[in-house]
Amino acid sequence: MSLYSAGVEYGIHCLLFLIDERGDSRESSVRDLAELQGVPQEYLAKVFTKLARAGLVAATEGVRGGFRLARPSDEITVLDIVNAIDGPKKIFDCREIRERCSLFDGTAPGWATEGTCAIHAVMLSAQKRMEEALAQQTILDLARRFGRKAPAEFGQKVNDWMSERRDGKGGAGDIALKQL
Repeated sequence: MSLYSAGVEYGIHCLLFLIDERGDSRESSVRDLAELQGVPQEYLAKVFTKLARAGLVAATEGVRGGFRLARPSDEITVLDIVNAIDGPKKIFDCREIRERCSLFDGTAPGWATEGTCAIHAVMLSAQKRMEEALAQQTILDLARRFGRKAPAEFGQKVNDWMSERRDGKGGAGDIALKQL
């Protein structure tokens, strides 16, 4: 079982498509982002509501309105996205098992329960490290990593597809992306 929902993955992927090759924000509708990636539009709309509420994306006006980044791509961390979509999550919930040892005859001595549980302390440290790692990676970092991996023509095909959608033409971009 994963710690984070599919919405986190969908949200991160979508924000990557809201960045052009220079890292600048571009606009897209939830419908187009859902279609581009083959994910459920209704679910993605709920994800974007959470992203907007957290100030990571902003709605755009007009007939072809959609969303764009609300902050520069180098200021939006993966942790920001995770917290916006799933909220803060604890990786461990200490049940204070140390208090229940049958050798204590129902009353745990102070030495056994004083301070933070050693197991809980390890898990808190792990959580802190994980959150620090997520906070160190921005959407721009991920976009650059993806850009180094993808062929150059993919970026142009994405740009063309998004432009066609914004201009109301649609269709041709679907064929271009499927050819990759």
